[in-house]
Amino acid sequence: PEQVARKLLRRNASDIAAMGGEPRSAILSLALPSTLSISWLESFYRGLAAEAKTLNIQISGGDTSATESYLGAFMTLVGVASNRVLERGKATLGSSLCVTGQLGGSRLGKHHSFKPRLAEGQWLASQPAVLSCMDLSDGLGKDCPALLGSGLAARLNASCIPISEAALQKSQQSGRSPIDHAINDGEDYELLFALDSSVDRQTFEA
Repeated sequence: PEQVARKLLRRNASDIAAMGGEPRSAILSLALPSTLSISWLESFYRGLAAEAKTLNIQISGGDTSATESYLGAFMTLVGVASNRVLERGKATLGSSLCVTGQLGGSRLGKHHSFKPRLAEGQWLASQPAVLSCMDLSDGLGKDCPALLGSGLAARLNASCIPISEAALQKSQQSGRSPIDHAINDGEDYELLFALDSSVDRQTFEA
């Protein structure tokens, strides 16, 4: 339950990070079955409180409702942008595509232990050369088209995609290639962003 709560807050904070913002306050709604134990709910709230403290987010309110068998946790997170709001779909012809970290193998732990790229998103929003940004929740293969402008397609160089050690480990278990995991696993929660074609992308490399 603590991991569930932490991930709920982190994945919402990742959306704020992708827009170059800073999260401020959250509203939580829970749909709870009668069979759910109080101890589970207490652990959930302990995890939520700890993560909110880590990310400096205030839990401002919410609602609860009863269900017969379904457990649902829904969150609305409000943030502010001190520079500009980064948007999807703004990449242009010739843009370079970059990512903030390694990809793939998220099911080996990263899918719930990731840290939202809040500082990175705010820095990217301060750079005029950054045209578009989003977080990778569904995976590079599915998410990439949403970053592009109308009528554009991406050409990816497999040798340039940063593959995580977890993707290499997962490949040994699954029989799929590491690049397959890096492109299709999802839940990396890294930031994918597009740079203006006039800018040397190497200036953005760590």
